[in-house]
Amino acid sequence: MNSLEANTRKTKSKGDVRSLRLSGNVPAIVYGGNEQNEKVSVSKKILKSLLDKEGFLSSIITLNVDGKGQNVLPREITYNVISDEPTHIDFLRVVPGVKIRIEVPVQFINHETSPGLKRGGVLNIVRRKIELKCPSEKIPEIITIDLDGIEIGESFKISSVKLEEGVSPTIQGRDFVIATLAAPTVMKEPEKPAEAEATEGEEAPADGKEATPVAEGDKKEGEEKKASEEKK
Repeated sequence: MNSLEANTRKTKSKGDVRSLRLSGNVPAIVYGGNEQNEKVSVSKKILKSLLDKEGFLSSIITLNVDGKGQNVLPREITYNVISDEPTHIDFLRVVPGVKIRIEVPVQFINHETSPGLKRGGVLNIVRRKIELKCPSEKIPEIITIDLDGIEIGESFKISSVKLEEGVSPTIQGRDFVIATLAAPTVMKEPEKPAEAEATEGEEAPADGKEATPVAEGDKKEGEEKKASEEKK
């Protein structure tokens, strides 16, 4: 489990928040449960390193506020539209037994052992994330799809994913598709044998006999002889 240090903030104006950001920190809110909302700040540098990790938004982290730890789930993050830097983040307190909705990323493994991909098949990913409803203490970090042995034409549906007890997709009533392994859009032509390439374009004699090449000098002499006979 990842951990993140946080400090209580007492910002009261936009100017205070701006100064906080200029000092290399990101304002945040901790909410949920029976406790009151907490205004805190976290290091932008450390937060960005955590955001680079896959599945951060679906992972429970330990937030240490002034040395006191509590389990939280990162929720909404606001970014600067120009610099794409994080400017605010919300943390939801993890309360055992309470169900929450969360999007969990899908990961595909064993591409190299899929016969369909080896034959040029294309993996069409319909959903890169799946929204689940689950207890806060049973949040899966990632949903793994195994491509081992998968042939062209096969598909992956939510029914093929093994979820823990109490965890279910928010989409109910249909077995939706996560991905399919489709046939290639362009088929590769087989390579021609070397002998076929060498003889391609040559015309065979009408009688089936092998043609005898005519030297340039002999060709010219024959034309002059034919012209002389026509004059006679």
